[in-house]
Amino acid sequence: MNLKARFDLVIFDWAGTMVDFGCEAPVKALMEAFRAEGVSIDEAAARRDMGKAKIDHVRSLLGYPRVAAEWSKVHGHIADSSDVDVLMARLGPLMRDHAASASTLIPGARQTFERLRAAGLRVASSTGYTREMMQPVLKRAAEQGYEPEHVVCSGETPAGRPSPLMIYKACAELGVWPLSRVVKVDDAEAGIAEGKAAGAFTVGVTSGNQVGLSYDAFHALPSAERNSRVQAARASLLAAGADIVIESVADLIPALSRERAA
Repeated sequence: MNLKARFDLVIFDWAGTMVDFGCEAPVKALMEAFRAEGVSIDEAAARRDMGKAKIDHVRSLLGYPRVAAEWSKVHGHIADSSDVDVLMARLGPLMRDHAASASTLIPGARQTFERLRAAGLRVASSTGYTREMMQPVLKRAAEQGYEPEHVVCSGETPAGRPSPLMIYKACAELGVWPLSRVVKVDDAEAGIAEGKAAGAFTVGVTSGNQVGLSYDAFHALPSAERNSRVQAARASLLAAGADIVIESVADLIPALSRERAA
């Protein structure tokens, strides 16, 4: 299929989709930020609301019964907006440090980007990271040959994922419509929900936050376990509303090429 006949714009997520295979940087940063305040969160909790704006992610974590109870025990009060501010102040530097060290492009990401551009499609991106958190990632990605035309960060729209406003912002500023000609590629349920809310064609990526392993750890899994975890991730993303699911961004163009115009 001629991709340009069906689509005009592809909007990629960042961590777990184009960089940071396994989406590890935000998990580590969140766990460290909470630990610095005397409260422990595990990896599963940190991943549960991945894709949301980081301030919304922090609020969600503070609302989990176990975390809320532990916070109240340690701090003597139920977490409030001032506590969110404290955690966000801790999270910013941690996110920048972890994101900077985890900003290597996922294998096949640059080639996918180049092929989309060669096919005449525009490429944009959105993220739950703030602009400040994204600075080292943007710099490192550009050095590796990935520089999307448009970037929307957390806090730059009135609401973050799963609202469609970041996609709307990209489309409005790039002059792209209708939304049915937009592809949203994301490894988190919140990002898929964002795409569905916007009316975009949504593509889930299983090897990011859903599986949650580094590239080496993922490929070191016994094949049966790897397949089992990929299938569980696939089911989760389809349940969130993904139109199609791929294992890696390297598989995007073949997958889109199999689609037929609606």
